[in-house]
Amino acid sequence: MGFARTCSVALAGIEGVVVEVQADLEPGIAAFTLVGLPDKSLVESRDRVRAAVVNSGAEWPQKKLTVGLSPASVPKSGSGFDLAVACAVLGAAERIDPRRIADLMMIGELGLDGRVRPVRGVLPAALAAAEAGYEQVVVPEQTAAEAALVPGIAVLGVRSLRQLIAVLSDDPVPEEEPDEAGRPDPMLAGLSLPGSGAAAGLSSRAADGGRLPDLADVAGQRAARTALEVAAAGGHHLYLKGPPGAGKTLLAERLPALLPPLTRRESLEVTAVHSVAGVLPPGKPLIDTPPYCAPHHSATMPSLIGGGNGLPRPGAVTLAHRGVLFLDEAAEFSGRVLDALRQPLESGHVVVARSAGVVRLPARFLLVLAANPCPCGRHSVSGVGCECPPAVVRRYQSRLSGPLMDRVDLRVTVEPVGRRALLEGGATGEPTAVVAGRVLQARERAAARLAGTPWRLNGEVPGHELRTRWRLEPGALREAERDLERGLLTARGLDRVLRVAWTAADLAGRDRPAAADVALALQLRTGVSRGAVPVGGPA
Repeated sequence: MGFARTCSVALAGIEGVVVEVQADLEPGIAAFTLVGLPDKSLVESRDRVRAAVVNSGAEWPQKKLTVGLSPASVPKSGSGFDLAVACAVLGAAERIDPRRIADLMMIGELGLDGRVRPVRGVLPAALAAAEAGYEQVVVPEQTAAEAALVPGIAVLGVRSLRQLIAVLSDDPVPEEEPDEAGRPDPMLAGLSLPGSGAAAGLSSRAADGGRLPDLADVAGQRAARTALEVAAAGGHHLYLKGPPGAGKTLLAERLPALLPPLTRRESLEVTAVHSVAGVLPPGKPLIDTPPYCAPHHSATMPSLIGGGNGLPRPGAVTLAHRGVLFLDEAAEFSGRVLDALRQPLESGHVVVARSAGVVRLPARFLLVLAANPCPCGRHSVSGVGCECPPAVVRRYQSRLSGPLMDRVDLRVTVEPVGRRALLEGGATGEPTAVVAGRVLQARERAAARLAGTPWRLNGEVPGHELRTRWRLEPGALREAERDLERGLLTARGLDRVLRVAWTAADLAGRDRPAAADVALALQLRTGVSRGAVPVGGPA
């Protein structure tokens, strides 16, 4: 009788759970039993592991073999357990020393020829291993750089099971040709990532010709540019409304570049999410820039919020964590899908419950909505050129529900660009680098003021704290109080105005908001001109 054990990791959302892989050999009819709540892909590992062991030059034990995955109550899925199962079996058969693998963490899929293939979620698996006290982890060579992001653990990247057996047996390591198969397919079951290239986002910002989008490319649109800067500085959600071709998408695509680079902790969070989703950019194990995700308006609830068969997988709101979620043609999205955004907008996470378990996924993103004013797109105050009946216009605009829009601080009408601004050039808007510099300074002022509190941005501070803890200049709220008395502004709306006013003051370098900052906040929330001077330089 032989026994051996090693360890691997089961993923629940983006959290890893350490799983002990035990192998037991007993005399009897040759059989291979896998227990411990495995899913179908894990049950199929019996055939993959047997073929990989034989094709790696090792002898498969002709005995009764039982492999257990503990704790048995945790659902386990995926092919990442293959490497641990193979080594546990070889340890039980005494092909390798069981003591050499007892303290190893192993993650990887095995091909039938014995090659070790990459799997999703290596970074959160390595993080779980480090938290559990493991000092060594074995991963596929393609994902070794990803696992090496975790401090305190030694990473061994292998190309084949044959190489790993040689390392564990102190034999010469055979040469293997590198596997060019790359990472897993990013199109996940139950997760649709519509679009491609920069349109789909997901950490890529390159536009035509590989050039990064720049705000200097935007002609005119001074009010919308101001809203974009305020949104980036304070973490305020933004709604862009205007006719087709006015530049709504152009503006939204330039928002991620205005956000400061991610901190080390934020980078690990975002990288872990993209690792689990299988969409890490090739050759870039650490994502250090805010992601940008722009799902198509046909996106389903699971693709946007998260879900799928078995344990839920990340949706677009999680892929946009610490970045920008852009919903173009927002009025064309399903009402149920849009209203599902209300929870993550408030809490910064989403809880998805399925029969296989409940998963909590991070979802702290900056939401940008863009929509036409009506189905034909030509509706205006005068109504000139619009062919839509008034009832159709009202029904179209009501698709964005009141509770959802109440969580959006900035609402801007994007007017068509005039001939002079578009064709004659003239004064151009500020480039992204200049605006991003002001955004960074504004965030630093806010961070200094909010030091010692649970909040980092003005858009996160509760209204009660803004009204009682940090005071505005005397008389600054007079115009907002009049709107509140007239019923033009709700209590929650007043809190949102206060948040934006503090951001406007941070951008202007003031210690506290003045009447001009409140006027700008009211103008950006209601869409009614208050004579406020936009931030930034000439448009």
